[in-house]
Amino acid sequence: MDDAAAMRLAIALAAPQVGRTAENPAVGCLLVKEGRAIAQAATADGGRPHAEEQALATAGESARGAVAFVTLEPCGERSSGAASCAERLIAAGVARVVYACDEADHRSNGRGPARLKAAGVPVEGGFLAAEAARLYADRGQGIP
Repeated sequence: MDDAAAMRLAIALAAPQVGRTAENPAVGCLLVKEGRAIAQAATADGGRPHAEEQALATAGESARGAVAFVTLEPCGERSSGAASCAERLIAAGVARVVYACDEADHRSNGRGPARLKAAGVPVEGGFLAAEAARLYADRGQGIP
């Protein structure tokens, strides 16, 4: 599975959740290892748990060395005080994070990617952002 196919699948995972995640955005996350999907998730109804959190739980130890494709930048802080998605991705040992759109919320807004980069995790933002932006049009954000 190439990067574009993986991100398009993440976008497809998020689309049915638009409008079902309360104040949180609908996010899709796909974990890919050795060219195949090993876990996938979308933000749950009501906004919790986050997509990355669910995908990592499904993958377990298999997440180590995987690439995470996420439709919106991973959060850098949680309002609940729980570990952020960026922290969870780091702890899981993912090899790379690719995300489509920037998040305008102050708890994210570059903080998640900055945490990932500081931990040595390569991050690519803006990948297929124009395709994912429709997920976040009502939030006044999207294309980086």
